[in-house]
Amino acid sequence: MSKALKPHLSPVLMQEAVREALLEDLGRAGDITSNATIPESAKARCVLASRENGIVCGMPLAREAFAQIDPSASFKVLKKDCDTVKKGTVVARINGNARAILAAERVALNYLMRMSGIATYTSQFAKIIAHTNARICCTRKTIPGHRAFDKYAVKCGGGSNHRFGLDDAILIKDNHIAVAGGVGLAIRRARAYAGHLVQVEVEVDTLVQLKSALKEKPDVVLLDNMTPAQLSKAVVQNLKDNGGSIRLEASGNVNINTVKEIAETGVDYISTSKITMAAPTLDLGLDIRIG
Repeated sequence: MSKALKPHLSPVLMQEAVREALLEDLGRAGDITSNATIPESAKARCVLASRENGIVCGMPLAREAFAQIDPSASFKVLKKDCDTVKKGTVVARINGNARAILAAERVALNYLMRMSGIATYTSQFAKIIAHTNARICCTRKTIPGHRAFDKYAVKCGGGSNHRFGLDDAILIKDNHIAVAGGVGLAIRRARAYAGHLVQVEVEVDTLVQLKSALKEKPDVVLLDNMTPAQLSKAVVQNLKDNGGSIRLEASGNVNINTVKEIAETGVDYISTSKITMAAPTLDLGLDIRIG
């Protein structure tokens, strides 16, 4: 099996996001504290270091933050995204104008700390289920405007991405089924509407609904809020009806304590908002020296 390539972020996406973040932080007058206390020509050397164990993520955004304030600044990456680090590890060195470094510091750290936290937390889920064939996946529950970065961080932590938005895959949920008039009818309509490259997934919350869904052969069935016992039965049913060809995704009540038992039922995917919405930040800091 080919080794997966590392995830990638669009430079255009990063430039725009960082610009907006800097504008938000600098406001109308810029960093008035640094401007009031530090000579304009002052230079600084500093290090970015991890203050706890984890996985680095968000380094390109941090570099972009310093570059937008001071294009001449030197930013040397010592630990790349997806790298594992220990407490005290220096991940980057920055040299440049002191005012510029201080103006960009918080935006750079905000990206690094949040994204490294997501990558680190995702990796903990992934390690717990590594003995199974299940993959841990994120959801659309992300900070508005930050979805591409949250999902990138999930991949850096060894997780998988679910759909990015409402436009890249069809996911028929309980409310769609209620309005459409049934599982089977909803799937048939989706198949008739979708292009041949669009995946169709349907959510079910009972084994009776599952049987109806399996008859229509969607690409994926999402098993919502089912117990491990129900999930195991769903896996057996899929094997019986379709030889296991339809992928099964478990969702609901997934956390660091329940994910192992869920994975061991034999489902293919486990989706959870915990890895993006409940991940603690990874503590990284900038230490500066004048000179």
